[in-house]
Amino acid sequence: MNYQAIIDKYYPEENELRRILMVHSRKVTDKALDIVDRHPELGADRQFVEEAAMLHDIGIFKTHAPGIHCFGEKPYICHGTLGAELVRAEGFPRHALVCERHTGAGLSLKEIEAQQLPIPHREMVPVSIEEIIVCYADKFFSKTKLEREKGVEEAVRSLEKFGADGVERFKQWVKLLE
Repeated sequence: MNYQAIIDKYYPEENELRRILMVHSRKVTDKALDIVDRHPELGADRQFVEEAAMLHDIGIFKTHAPGIHCFGEKPYICHGTLGAELVRAEGFPRHALVCERHTGAGLSLKEIEAQQLPIPHREMVPVSIEEIIVCYADKFFSKTKLEREKGVEEAVRSLEKFGADGVERFKQWVKLLE
């Protein structure tokens, strides 16, 4: 798979949104690959992690988040499922699952229903080790403070809005991946 060709297809112009996507995705990818390299016992597919991490936020342009130069129509919470649709259409269903399952620390059906989120009502919690690694690495980087890596406690605080279940999932990942 050529993830750069897919990014170029949906973000063809050099502009601030593309820059934000590329910088954020590269930081998440580098952290995810570092985790893969430090934990060979997990048996993660390194190439897949790189591809999926670079594509995990491909759907942001379809959302309305002016602070990061996104002027689409959908709420930002939808970016994972919107990205999954794009990546599935490109013929990469496994990569699409990473897009879909990376929001928060993944979102369970219970969490989606309790918060009445405008996304499909189904389980969207990372399952494979690769999905977990990308989701975990993503929690350390925002798209508004691109150059800064959050610490674990700050990452935990950023997850609290999604509910206690996601916070607990993330804390388990800390034990597994650090």
